[in-house]
Amino acid sequence: MNAAPAGTAVHVDGLTRSFGSRRVLDHIELRVEQGEFFSLLGPSGCGKTTALRIIAGLEHADEGRVHIDGVDVTRAPAHRRPTNLVFQQGALFPHMDVARNVAFGLSTERTDRKETARRVAEALDIVGMSAFAGRTPGTLSGGQRQRVAVARALVKRPRVLLLDEPLSALDLSLQLRMRRELRAVQRRTDTTFVCVTHNQAEAMEMSDRIAVMAHGRIEQVGTAEELYRSPASRFVAEFIGENNLFETAGTRDDPEGGTRRVLTTDAGLRLPLPEQFSVTPDTVVAVRPEAFRITAPDTPGIAGHATVRSAGFLGTRVRVVLETPDGREVIVDAAATGPAPTVGESVGLDVDASDVVLLPPAAAPGGAR
Repeated sequence: MNAAPAGTAVHVDGLTRSFGSRRVLDHIELRVEQGEFFSLLGPSGCGKTTALRIIAGLEHADEGRVHIDGVDVTRAPAHRRPTNLVFQQGALFPHMDVARNVAFGLSTERTDRKETARRVAEALDIVGMSAFAGRTPGTLSGGQRQRVAVARALVKRPRVLLLDEPLSALDLSLQLRMRRELRAVQRRTDTTFVCVTHNQAEAMEMSDRIAVMAHGRIEQVGTAEELYRSPASRFVAEFIGENNLFETAGTRDDPEGGTRRVLTTDAGLRLPLPEQFSVTPDTVVAVRPEAFRITAPDTPGIAGHATVRSAGFLGTRVRVVLETPDGREVIVDAAATGPAPTVGESVGLDVDASDVVLLPPAAAPGGAR
């Protein structure tokens, strides 16, 4: 097992967990830095919640170690770890007012009354709920209850705050506001946050870094921009935002002349290919919808021709669905600065080499739930 380097708040090393014959976590390795907002992102059943619960001490691993602030806590019970957990529903006591809910964890540690009152006031101030100290949970909105749950977790001053789908029970408008508020709380307290979510936009907006999980394995760790612009696998390319994915049909010199090489796809497109790129027959090609440009069909050097099947106005952009001569669908997000393409119109399609991403073939799925 590897020791955690200095500055690492959470180090998960070789974590494996199975339920019966189903392997839920497959030797995952993670390092979360101190003061970082880190998210575990993936679809339902990918193993992310199991990983969080093992970090919290609520479940055990079959193999691997968990270090927090350099201390091996693999065998330590939950109450002996410098962590606290915020659940999806908040789990507040309905018969207690807000202040007593927040103070509950301190009362179990027999913290004196004066210190408890000071820390409860501080925690409520951090989450903007000081004015609601005397209210009961039933009189609060969903967002307010979740802020109280965060205050209750923060009042014990954990080294690491763990959040399990903390916003999924809220409606969209509350989710959007709570994303900003959670991020502001994390920055104000400089507490390490580890958040589990299936919501890509939520993870991308709040997180310093994100670990994308699938089938009990970590596909890629990086910033939101790194995951979006440079996905390491087909799964990440499909899961983070939208992508047009094509199979490689071969490479050749540009038929329009010049020195560039192009790769041909199963959609009949000719995509520019930088010289240093290595292409194999099973290479997958990804192009984001906003990377494609719609041009006149007779423009020199274009990637291909297509027919407009639909065009929908989305505010700052127009979502255009095209069909190539090979019958493949291509999604293009065009700037809404001029007249939108009309249905049935024949157009050209072009893209820069820097916006063409080559991916390895998809790995065989594992058995995580």
